[in-house]
Amino acid sequence: MQLKHPAPFFLLLALFVTGAAKANVTENDFVAKQTQNLINLCTASPQDPHYRDAIHFCHGYLVGAFHYYQAATADEREVKILCHPEPKPSRNEVIDMFVSWAQQHPEYMNEMPVETEFRFLAEKYPCKKTY
Repeated sequence: MQLKHPAPFFLLLALFVTGAAKANVTENDFVAKQTQNLINLCTASPQDPHYRDAIHFCHGYLVGAFHYYQAATADEREVKILCHPEPKPSRNEVIDMFVSWAQQHPEYMNEMPVETEFRFLAEKYPCKKTY
């Protein structure tokens, strides 16, 4: 196959390879109404003008929701839906696993991010039932 005008093809290829074809983070993403918004923030490119804010928001949202869960279930073992393994994985490892998992489950992208976060955590780190 011979291209008559190869310049557009190479321009598209260059954009794809450099990641410039990925959409930038938007102001709407920071509202975090849907899981897709949070995933956009968590996967922001270092070239994105909002990169620093996006990554900090991503980590803050996920860690904050988890800390709330820990506080709410601290004295109530029977209501816990997830239990972390020993040794505990690092925050970055869990966030990376969450992002990867969410990208593999597009059916949850329109859910509230906190719902998707705990769906992932409960699947990944379920508590063992002791009856």
